Amino acid sequence: MVEIKTDTALDAMREAGRVVADALAAAREAAGVGVSLQELDEAARAVLREAGADSPFLNYRPHFALTPFPAVICTSVNDAIVHGIPTDYRLRDGDLVSVDCGARLGGWTGDSAISFTVGTPRPADLRLIETTQRALQAGIAAAVVGARIGDISHAIGTIGRAAGYGIIADFGGHGIGRRMHEDPHVANEGRPGRGMVLRHGMVLALEPMFLAGGGDTYLTAPDGWTLLTADGTRAAHCEHTVAVTEDGPRVLTMG
Repeated sequence: MVEIKTDTALDAMREAGRVVADALAAAREAAGVGVSLQELDEAARAVLREAGADSPFLNYRPHFALTPFPAVICTSVNDAIVHGIPTDYRLRDGDLVSVDCGARLGGWTGDSAISFTVGTPRPADLRLIETTQRALQAGIAAAVVGARIGDISHAIGTIGRAAGYGIIADFGGHGIGRRMHEDPHVANEGRPGRGMVLRHGMVLALEPMFLAGGGDTYLTAPDGWTLLTADGTRAAHCEHTVAVTEDGPRVLTMG
């Protein structure tokens, strides 16, 4: 069942989204060669704590997870696509990092992700990140009243495929509100004109994930959480929480 949010609820979700944006900014600012992934998590925790928010990630345990998630951000490095657990791994020159963060404030949730490089970037990584960001913007632009879920999926997938990147089918965007994951599922590839009609007050977390090697398969790491590209190539992940409104898409997780 898809919950339609009131305009008051959208404003409240915007406040949660600001916290997410601030936490991601803090994690990115903390990132550098020699910095551990746990230190990025600590930077994000400090932002949530200062804002009086809590984390929908911490202790989250969906059906596929072996254990509850132990952190407030996901940190996915190089061939990790999503759901990477912050560890004592220290970032190296040239690493590609994706950070995913959520915040719950006043009973409402925001969810967003960024990808960036550390130190000296590889040109191929910069292209991958830019394409993922561009696909996210295309998905946001398609999130208008009267369009369909498939229009968003098609907008995202078209850009990824045109660049030669892989797209995994099992994970994608989702509805969001009082809970981090709500209906509907928003695939990162699909046919236009298909699926649920978008209405004012629907809120979606759109999150393209592209695999540089062009393959569509992934492996699950021994930690039971981290998804890895099957061919060992790099991946990028970008996400925003977006409200569908009569005035056009409203991004709730901007800084």
